[in-house]
Amino acid sequence: VQLQASGGGLVQAGGSLRLSCVASGRTFSQYAMAWFRQAPGKEREFVATITRGGGNTNYADSVKGRFTISRDGAKKTVYLQMSGLKPEDTAAYYCTTGPVVTTTPELYEAWGQGTLVTVSS
Repeated sequence: VQLQASGGGLVQAGGSLRLSCVASGRTFSQYAMAWFRQAPGKEREFVATITRGGGNTNYADSVKGRFTISRDGAKKTVYLQMSGLKPEDTAAYYCTTGPVVTTTPELYEAWGQGTLVTVSS
C-alpha cells in the first residue's frame, strides 16, 4: 500500500487546515486509518484514528473538539480537518494504515511521507 499526504502549510493561530491522504495498492475499506504527528525533537504522537467503515473515531485529548478525522471510500482518502490551530500543533503530520485502530504507531503497516503544518502565533 502507498499513502500520499498533502494539505500542510503555514497558518496563523486560530486558523484551519485540511489534510488529505490518498491510499493506493489495496482495498481501502478493509483497513483502519490514523493520523500521527511529530514535532522537532519529539517522538511521534497519536492524533486521531478512524475505523474501517468510518463509524468510530478516536482523538488525542490535545486535539479533541478541534480536529475531525473522516474518510471517503470512493476516493480512497482520509482527511484531517483541523481548526482552532495552536502553535503547539506545529509538526509533520503522517497518515498511516493498519488492520486495527490503535494509538501505538508500531502496529501500523504503512506510512505516508508526512506533510508539514506550521502554526504561527
